[in-house]
Amino acid sequence: MEPLKGKNIVITGASGGIGAEIAKICAGQGANLVLLARRLDKLQLLQKDLQQQYQVQVDIVQLDVSNTDMVKEVFTNIFETIGQVDILVNNAGFGVFREAHEATIDDIKGMFNVNVIGLMACTSMVLPKMRKRCFGHIINIASQAGKIATPKSSVYSATKHAVLGYTNSLRMELADSNVYVTSVNPGPIATNFFTIADEKGTYVKNVQKFMLQPEYVAQKVVAAMLTRTREINLPRWMNMGSVIYVLFPRLFERVGRRAFNKK
Repeated sequence: MEPLKGKNIVITGASGGIGAEIAKICAGQGANLVLLARRLDKLQLLQKDLQQQYQVQVDIVQLDVSNTDMVKEVFTNIFETIGQVDILVNNAGFGVFREAHEATIDDIKGMFNVNVIGLMACTSMVLPKMRKRCFGHIINIASQAGKIATPKSSVYSATKHAVLGYTNSLRMELADSNVYVTSVNPGPIATNFFTIADEKGTYVKNVQKFMLQPEYVAQKVVAAMLTRTREINLPRWMNMGSVIYVLFPRLFERVGRRAFNKK
């Protein structure tokens, strides 16, 4: 079976990290891709690489998802070009690890505009057509930070809590439509995300041995495409922490305070 062959997949934040790795695996399975990101130069390199290796259509478009007018324009053009979107992967996002009193208003607005509003804007562009066709899959890259709030990531964690709330509500709205909705909740991944998020390098140093490889996360995401997968939680042992957190929040916060403050 080749469930992705000939399918049209749109990926935001596709210029690097798990977005680029998802694109590579999907291209290898015969999917046609539309790759979106702010860094056009990186998209061009990825496009060239994928087209040389695989006989699939790879379109690239420069897009800052925080610009909702641009989102509307880009997706309108996508529909005119490829006709339909079968799978949307909302991967664009960033974080800044600072204590709440140190977070600037620009930081706060920036994270919410990209991580939450941008994700919703992209989703709102594909939803009507997916509902009409009774077919499609929306995959939102959230985070374990959306399940377990930790110090020094109050704003980032808040954005990912919002993504999970939106995703869970959306899944229930689409339950009878044959449009699937999946949240992906990874722990720390070895990507350039931490170039911005962890300016001092302290967090990376402390969790490096636990970091997930982007290729591994991408494989799990692609394997779930066009299946009724509710959540992908990685690594599994970290997700157990979120279960304990729900059951025993006060104990969890007291015991885990020292570890959390290693950021």
